[in-house]
Amino acid sequence: MQPSDLALFIGAVVVLLAAFAARIGTRLGLPALLLFLLVGMLLGPIGFGIDFNDLGAAHAIGFAALVLILADGGLSTNWKDIRPALGPAALLATAGVGVSFGVMALLGHYALGLHWSVAALLGAATAPTDSAAVFSVLRGVSLPNRLRSVLEAESGLNDAPTVLVVIALTGVATGESTIGVLPLLGSIALELIGGICVGLGVGWVAVRIGRRINLPSGNLYAIAAMAWAVTAYGVGVWIGVSGFAAVYVASVMIGNGDLPYQHTTRSFSEGIGWICQIGLFVMLGLLANPDRLTWVSVGSGVAAGLLLTFVARPLAVLACTTWFGFRRNERFFLSWAGLRGAVPIILATIPMASHMERADKFFDVILVLVVVFTCIQGPTLPGAAKLLGVVDPQMAKDVTIEVAPLDEIAADLLQADVPEGSRLSGVTVRELRLPRNCVVSLIIRGDRSFAPRAETKLQQGDELLIVVPQGQRRYVVERLTEIGRGGRLARWHGLRIQAE
Repeated sequence: MQPSDLALFIGAVVVLLAAFAARIGTRLGLPALLLFLLVGMLLGPIGFGIDFNDLGAAHAIGFAALVLILADGGLSTNWKDIRPALGPAALLATAGVGVSFGVMALLGHYALGLHWSVAALLGAATAPTDSAAVFSVLRGVSLPNRLRSVLEAESGLNDAPTVLVVIALTGVATGESTIGVLPLLGSIALELIGGICVGLGVGWVAVRIGRRINLPSGNLYAIAAMAWAVTAYGVGVWIGVSGFAAVYVASVMIGNGDLPYQHTTRSFSEGIGWICQIGLFVMLGLLANPDRLTWVSVGSGVAAGLLLTFVARPLAVLACTTWFGFRRNERFFLSWAGLRGAVPIILATIPMASHMERADKFFDVILVLVVVFTCIQGPTLPGAAKLLGVVDPQMAKDVTIEVAPLDEIAADLLQADVPEGSRLSGVTVRELRLPRNCVVSLIIRGDRSFAPRAETKLQQGDELLIVVPQGQRRYVVERLTEIGRGGRLARWHGLRIQAE
């Protein structure tokens, strides 16, 4: 077998193993990334003996995967949901990162006996929550939109500042940089602001072009969306600002830009995100050499994981959410739901790629910390939500709406489903109160389809095809979403048709 064919075969087998591992993780309440890591370790020295120690390649692959994972997170973020939660989420992603960084650095130095440079790196690398872990675990918990939005927005926003901090601290630890604290903070602030501006600019251009150019296939819209997000990252890095901030902001704008085939785009980006997670954590598992582990590194990782779980994260949440009206039980849940995953381990490859002294031991401590932290929090998160009373059992699943442009009549064809638990079930077509010239042209129910009448009641599992004038599309999407959440009386009074 040719080497290229062998690599293709092994890659397919690894993806299949990871997919089955994800299923096991869902049953156990663990983020699938933890099992992907185990797959990589089994392929490495303790299993099949695959040797991978190219630190430069690992660093490059890790950053590339993080770019695409952030793009997936941004494209799947609903701006309408996260907008009310943006204040506490942004504070957690900045001041909260600072609190967690300071607490872990102090504990790392005084409790674990680490040198100040290593303790500071430990605090910076463990500060960010992980969007992939948060999204995968929270899918199984019925949380109020406010709590879910805070956690998701925080995980998307806090990667950019911590990457900059770890790079700067690595330079200090290796003697390549002597920048002071205030200049460092000023540099990070400028890079973040610049990255946000780049993301806004690229996102604005992407949305305007996407609305005016009709591509021949819905799949091309999905590919273009991901390409625009990566372009934002490239532009940010090119001009010397935060590419991670740029890619996330641009992705949020594209994902909420009322572009055609949004459901297809999100499905495609989710698939890319899964591939990146599988490849990333299998690679990191290959880097994790059990023969290198010592009782000191394992003990330090376990102790750091416990300190992060019960000290640093709760203090960060307390400092950042007190002023936003969160109840005590909600703050407890936010403290318990700050999952770590890909990002800390990726950040741990930065000192290794820079050949920092004892960087491999630092990587081992971070790896053990993430495993401990995830094993403690992941399986217990649904139970903790119920115990703290933050579960919303009435939370309905949002309707899925797909948009395809109909060029000849300046209209869009919306494809909407009625998922299980949606309050669209039982509502008649008349009670949808859609604007004039909006037509529910077809309902697909099971193995049959029919043209509905005004008195036709929707049922769970129905798929609706709705022809909508392009100027009314946003209103129709919002109306269907509101009825799906609140029933036929949602916004019954004072309805106004809003044009795009």
